[in-house]
Amino acid sequence: MAVEVRVPTLGESVVEASIGRWLKQVGDTVKMDEALVELETDKVNIEVPSTIAGVLAEIKRQTGDTVAINDVLAIISTNGSVAAPPAPPPMAETVAVAPIAEDGKKATPVAKHIADANNVDIGQVKGSGAGGKVTKEDVQAHLLGQPTPIAIPASIATPEPSAPKSAVPATIDPRIERQPMSRRRRVIAANLVKSQHTAAMLTTFNEVDMGAVMDLRKRRGEAFLQKHGVKLGFMSFFAKAVVGALKQFPLLNAEIDGDDVLVKRFYDLGIAVGTNEGLVVPVLRSVDTKTFAAIEKEIGDLAVRARSNKLGIAELQGATFTVTNGGTYGSLMSTPILSYPQVGILGMHKIQERPMAVKGEVVIRPMMYLALSYDHRIVDGSEAVRFLVSVKEMIEDPEQMLLEG
Repeated sequence: MAVEVRVPTLGESVVEASIGRWLKQVGDTVKMDEALVELETDKVNIEVPSTIAGVLAEIKRQTGDTVAINDVLAIISTNGSVAAPPAPPPMAETVAVAPIAEDGKKATPVAKHIADANNVDIGQVKGSGAGGKVTKEDVQAHLLGQPTPIAIPASIATPEPSAPKSAVPATIDPRIERQPMSRRRRVIAANLVKSQHTAAMLTTFNEVDMGAVMDLRKRRGEAFLQKHGVKLGFMSFFAKAVVGALKQFPLLNAEIDGDDVLVKRFYDLGIAVGTNEGLVVPVLRSVDTKTFAAIEKEIGDLAVRARSNKLGIAELQGATFTVTNGGTYGSLMSTPILSYPQVGILGMHKIQERPMAVKGEVVIRPMMYLALSYDHRIVDGSEAVRFLVSVKEMIEDPEQMLLEG
């Protein structure tokens, strides 16, 4: 019996995928629910399992192919038979019929044209081809002793090869490696360009003194770890501060729908995570209802599963605002790009000691630059600045946030 393996439902609004890599090859034995192939979507990579135990008899789609929901990917045989590879189609033979000269001597079409262009009686040309056929070279050799140049008709002249306008020039420098973009990277690129072309995006900056948070983590970190089984990180402080600021400035938690503004009274934060295959942004739901411990545990779990491609589609959709931390890679300052259709994104950066004026004295403080990119179509500059100041104030006085969380 032969069973078809088809593309499963890929998630809300995801209708197609690319074949990433086959995990099994034709002839391999497969178990029920064993992964056969990895599909790449713009959100996550999905492993498609076998629905039955048997032998992989036939692969229908190859690596790099684009497939839609319910397309047939492979055939599983339960009786161990493997489909023979299709025989290549027979090559059609193209037989060129040589023109017959007036004297009955055969000549190739090119030879006849060159002879006519140079007023040569082809019957006087000795043919070197099969059966005495006159070739282009024969005519040219016949003309070599003549004082006039050989005329080559434009209709048979060989043009310089030219690549189609849409063709990508082949890589010829051996030091350059050409790599195809993954579907996820292509979609990330398209979405970022769409965001820049759609939103009136601006970025405002501020800096925050991380001393209070660092001191709090030092004093309470061990007890927090013993009680909750997870370390007290920086991201939970920023998640709580962002939600507090969004409640004060709700337009940064909105989106534009035609001529309307959809203000969201819930707080689902996208937390950007870097992976080997590109940036993914899993969503931390209902942050306003979560404790610091719950936030830290969930962020850690989402990050681990993001890097191992274990996230579901639903876990990557529906964020109302995004937080990204370039500081983990050493970034001192950046201008984060909005994640369409969101209208706000907060960029965290590297903590760096700098001399600061505090109460009339120069002291060394652990400082971080913050960047808020926002859609100026619905968020005024004053709102954006005050939002960022609110985040700054809560981070610099975190005791109350921790007590409330």
